[in-house]
This record gives sequence, C-alpha cells and structure tokens, in this order.
Amino acid sequence: MPEVKEIMFDDDTFTDFKPRAEEIARGLGKLGVTWSCNAKANVPYATLKVMKENGLRLLLVGYESGDDQILLNIKKGLRTDIARRFSEDCRKLNIKIHGTFILGLPGETHETIEKTIEYAKEINPHTIQVSLAAPYPGTTLHKQAIENGWLKENKVINLVSSTGVQLAAISYPHLSSEEIYHSVEEFYKRFYFRPSKIWEILREMLVSWEMMKRRLQEGVEFFKFLRAHEA
Repeated sequence: MPEVKEIMFDDDTFTDFKPRAEEIARGLGKLGVTWSCNAKANVPYATLKVMKENGLRLLLVGYESGDDQILLNIKKGLRTDIARRFSEDCRKLNIKIHGTFILGLPGETHETIEKTIEYAKEINPHTIQVSLAAPYPGTTLHKQAIENGWLKENKVINLVSSTGVQLAAISYPHLSSEEIYHSVEEFYKRFYFRPSKIWEILREMLVSWEMMKRRLQEGVEFFKFLRAHEA
C-alpha cells in the first residue's frame, strides 16, 4: 500500500511494557515505517530514544490536568514533574507530541483551570486537544456526580449539542458548567495565539506543501469550532 504514509497505534497501553514497545519499534525500523502511537507521560528517555531511532514521529499523550491533586483524584498514576521531564525528553529527541487535556474533573476550580493552561503552555506540545469531563453512565465519574449532586436536577446527561459540540455536563458549587464550558475556548486561544506557537506552525507549513494544505484546512475547522463554541 504505497499510499500509506504513516501507521498510528491507537492503544492506551502501548508503552506500558517498555521491552515490548522497544521490540515493536525495532521491527518497524527494519521495515522503514514512519509511525505514531499513544503514550503515557512517563516513558523513560532510553525507550523514547529506541522508538525515535526506529521511525517514531509523534506521540498522543493524555496529560489531562496540570494539577497534581486532580491527577490523584482521577487515579491517573502520573505526576506533573514526571510529565515535564518526559516532555523535555521528547523535545530533545525531536518527537512531536499531541497533548490531550480534560477540564471539569473532580477537584476543578478556577485556579486549577488557570494552572492547567499555564502548564500546557510550559510543556508546549506541538498540538493539543481540550475536552470536557464526561460522566458516562456506569463510570466512576458518573457515580460521583450523582452522589454529590454535580449533575442538574433531572440528571439528564447531554454530552454533545445538536451541532456536535461537546457540552459540560458537570457543575460544581464553586464552578458552573457554563464556566467550565467556556474555559475550553479560552484554553485553545491562549495556547495557540502565542507568537512562538504561530511561528512554529507557520515554519512547519513552509517546508511542506502537503502540510500547508493540511494546516490551512485544520485552521478553518479550528475557527469554525471557536465560533460554534462561543455561540
């Protein structure tokens, strides 16, 4: 399949067993394949180096929050200091990161949202995705939301609007669902509308016509998303 330019391993446990990840990487390296995968923000430098030397281009990493107490609350099994070191190791090895974050998790406040935005700017993944905490029925978060009254009185869970935009279903006494919802667009604007990030993306576009087309298309979708989210 010569039209295939890259393989993505969508597996949240891909880097859990380091020898396995390294063995797969070496196999892909022999094939000359460019590839990406999910990773937890605790992969050691030595393993990252093996992966990079054997065709790894990008890691999709769930940072979730910049507040250690929130990470503890959701049993993430990660600390921000470890994630910072991991991010710096990836930067040294020229491994791109698509970082994902979640707003509205248990323990969220105005202060922790601000902390997470600043944290994201500090570790500076190449691109980001910001989601809202979703209390799906049957999950621990849903049970907590019911027990603590974080859902609206009728307990009807609307996670997506009619236009496909994710909604904030959870509301705390000190932080409304509307405030959590609008913090997403604030997060995106403050992360992407920085001169250094704008230049980083422009520089990437200038070296590849294919990337130019891709980023322009993504830019149009991004501004459409912001408009829909602000409405």
